[in-house]
Amino acid sequence: MSEFPKFRQADYPKLYLEQTDKDLAKSLHPSLRYAYFKTIAKGGKSLIQSCKDLHLGRVVCHKSLLPEFANDPIEQKRLLREARVSAMLQHPNTMPTYEVGRDHHGNCYFTMKLVHGYTFREIIDYRERYDVTQLVNIIIQVGHALQYAHTHGVVHRDVKPENILVGPFGEVLLLDWGLAKVRSEEGAPSDIDEMSSESLTEDPTMTGFQKLQGTIAYMSPEQIKKAPDIDGRTDIYSLGVVLYEALTGVKPSLGDTMDKIKASTLNDIPIIPSEISTTPISQVLDDIVMQCLAKDANKRMQSVGELIRLLKEGLGV
Repeated sequence: MSEFPKFRQADYPKLYLEQTDKDLAKSLHPSLRYAYFKTIAKGGKSLIQSCKDLHLGRVVCHKSLLPEFANDPIEQKRLLREARVSAMLQHPNTMPTYEVGRDHHGNCYFTMKLVHGYTFREIIDYRERYDVTQLVNIIIQVGHALQYAHTHGVVHRDVKPENILVGPFGEVLLLDWGLAKVRSEEGAPSDIDEMSSESLTEDPTMTGFQKLQGTIAYMSPEQIKKAPDIDGRTDIYSLGVVLYEALTGVKPSLGDTMDKIKASTLNDIPIIPSEISTTPISQVLDDIVMQCLAKDANKRMQSVGELIRLLKEGLGV
């Protein structure tokens, strides 16, 4: 059984008086706050970098839009929504947001805590190194973040292994709230939530740009159908797909094109995890996964809290 990523003592820099007690400039220019940028990752539409916050002396994570999307009003609004949702959902399993602003070109960015760790995708790719309890415990932690979000009226809509980060202290963080569904006080959805699926990207792991919202291989049937009354049960389905993949190494909906994956999600009953897993899967865990993947949202767990309780009972904790 392997442990999740940990840092050596040498990886942690010491703090010195010269850093903590130096004077703050009399005039603070926001464009000069961050320096020493290094690229961490590029997504389909965003750039994630590490940089030094010169005011506080710490290294942070800086997220902005790629140049080709920087002036797109819809993507700007999604970036701001992600920053604000992350900031308002203050929970141990969400990433702390520090600041939102504009750079010297006028483009939006936000900064957040920098966490060194592995995505759940990387862990799934080497799942044979971990036991079922470790993998399920990650799902439970993601469930806590979703449960907290749902109580605040927020639906994530893009739960996938790439958006789950496991840090060096065992912390589990649910990332990327850019597609979160948040309604107005009158109950109306955002005008950017209903987008055409006609030009969906052919990569089933990528989140669509101005298209059907979500990542196709992890989307619930009602999300594919763009149901107007979508709720937290769609996140339960997506989390069930992640759990299925963690246990079996494959996704429950099969196909090598978008249309085939969508058709499989809508019509096919997935193979029971224990029938294809190389590690023993209990009947209880089989039942939980298959209930998460029910085509009819009314036949799934009706809350993430219920899913968490069932998973803990299945693990005997």
